[in-house]
Amino acid sequence: MDIFSKIAAGEIPSYKCAESDKFYAFLDINPLVAGHTLVIPRREVDYIFDMGDEEIAEYQVFTKKVAKAVKMAFPCKKVAQVVLGLEVPHAHIHLIPLQSEADADFRKAKLQLAEEEFKQAAAKIYSAFQSL
Repeated sequence: MDIFSKIAAGEIPSYKCAESDKFYAFLDINPLVAGHTLVIPRREVDYIFDMGDEEIAEYQVFTKKVAKAVKMAFPCKKVAQVVLGLEVPHAHIHLIPLQSEADADFRKAKLQLAEEEFKQAAAKIYSAFQSL
């Protein structure tokens, strides 16, 4: 079981933002900006484009709802959707609140947030997700 599967299963703590029976969203612990969220399938799959058409469609619909919640919790111009995924062999989508394109530059220094800041951010997104 990979690290993201362990997170989705609750074996490793995370800052949960949203979940369904098939997908799980949580805060990136090395965020580019406040509200930077990861969305994963609960099923272990390394490469997003190895997912079947129906599954990837469901994944995108779930991700869209999470992105709306992120935008409600962290007002921004847009929420970027970025798929990279070489560090962890589990498909994942980064949702990044954007004020400018520079907010999605993965080469820049990551934010250092206190645990309470992570908890508050996750709670804001989770509450917004529940209201949709």
